[in-house]
Parts: sequence; structure tokens; C-alpha cells
Amino acid sequence: MDLEKFRNDVNEMTEKLSQNLKENDIPKLNHVRQQLIDMYKKNLVKINHSILELICANNLISRGYSVEVEKDITDILVCDIYAKKGGGNTIIEIETGFTPPEHAMDTIDYFTARIMSKIARYSQHCSKFSLATPVIGILPLPKLFLLPPAARDKDEVQKIKELCDRYYKNPVIKYDDILNAHLHSVYLINIDKGFAKELDPQGYVELTNDLLRRSEVEY
Repeated sequence: MDLEKFRNDVNEMTEKLSQNLKENDIPKLNHVRQQLIDMYKKNLVKINHSILELICANNLISRGYSVEVEKDITDILVCDIYAKKGGGNTIIEIETGFTPPEHAMDTIDYFTARIMSKIARYSQHCSKFSLATPVIGILPLPKLFLLPPAARDKDEVQKIKELCDRYYKNPVIKYDDILNAHLHSVYLINIDKGFAKELDPQGYVELTNDLLRRSEVEY
């Protein structure tokens, strides 16, 4: 653990982000920075994830939200970013694409199940639920979540549940949680330039599909 290096990095990013905030919003971002420093002292956060949280928090603060990071929302669920504005609340979960070594042979299935389980679990606790990812990664978003619950095919919901059940048993992901889950948006995070761009899920899927088509190599 290198507290001085962590503090220097989050201070540098906070100062960079603050340049585009209103003066009365800067203390809100400083509050997030201090939360992260305090959690690092307890070995609860790492620097790469903390920088992503700062950038997303800055985006929300600039739009009038109050923000907390690493917030308990149930006895077993801790969200990356929890934001409130007026009578509504927003949760953002940041995904970097990391998968543990024990899933080296089923990386895509594991990552897809993790994404689906997060949408199902977290979205029931907020008005708006969003995923966030660095621009260098692509999230495997099932098209089922682009549809309203009434339009979702029950067989497809069951297939998603079966995939989630392979990796999440305590607690299991409930069928109704998948059926009623909602995804409001996806944030693309540019770490180097210190900003996050919000896309609607349909727009994100179209963008990533286009990128994948463009990257295909013919042999």
C-alpha cells in the first residue's frame, strides 16, 4: 500500500476535473476524493478504479447531483457510485473487464453473467441505473435489456438466469429481477482526458457493434 502515491494521484485528477466545475461544486468533488482516500487507508479501493469513480462523480456533480462512492445499499450490495438529485437517485457500476484467473477458460460467459447480474441486482434500488467502462473496453450487453419488461421473451429471460446461476448462487439472481431490470445508460470514460460521455443503451450497442464490424480481419 502506497498512501502517498494514491493521494497524489487522486489529488492530481481532482484538480484537473475541478477546472470544469462551478466553484460551489468543487467541495462536492473534494468530498468524493476524501472518501476514496479514507477507503484506501482501509485497503478497500485501488487507484485505477478510484480514478474512474472520480471522473464519473465529476460528471454527475456538474449536473447538480450529490455523490457518494462505495455506498452500502443492502447488507450484501455495495455500489460504486450513488448519486441523488431532487427526488431521484442514480447508481453507477464501473466495469473494467477484469476476470479472475479461475475463469481464464470461460472469460466471456463469466463477464457477461457479471454484467447481467449487476443490472438485475442494482437497478431495483434506484430510479436510474447505469454501467460505466473505460473507452478501451466493450461491455457485452444482452439485447433483452434494451426492451421494456412487457416485451421481453420469457425464454430469453430464463437463458440469462441459467447463465447467471452458473456463477451466482449465494444469493441467486431471481427470474423476476432479470425480467424487471432496467439499464438507463452506459458511460464511456476517457481516463487520459478526464471525462465521461453518457450514451443510451441502444446507442451503445450500435456503437460497439459497428466497432466490432470495423475491426474484423479477413484472412
